[in-house]
Amino acid sequence: MVKQKIVMKVTMEDSRKRSKALRSAVGSPGVISASVDGDKIVVEGDGIDPVALTATLRKRMGYVELVSVAAKDEKKEEKETKPVVWPYHIQVAPPYTAYGYHQPNYEPSCNTM
Repeated sequence: MVKQKIVMKVTMEDSRKRSKALRSAVGSPGVISASVDGDKIVVEGDGIDPVALTATLRKRMGYVELVSVAAKDEKKEEKETKPVVWPYHIQVAPPYTAYGYHQPNYEPSCNTM
């Protein structure tokens, strides 16, 4: 499944409503964590149905607006490609090609030698 990050805007006047909203959000299947950011609830999990979560919160809290749903990347690997700088004492030589002269074995044609 894909990890998701869901942001919802909820009306929360006091700490009691805030804890009620968090309990409702965490009770949904697939939710790993939930946090409050001002008047927004940020829910992170695996395989969450955002529409069902919003409907559940609307039944318990009243006004709930689904702000964003995004896939959460666990590891963002952004590798910068740096140019390779060789130190002055290392030289890259071309591949060595051997050129040789092959001299076949000549037997003398004279038998006395």
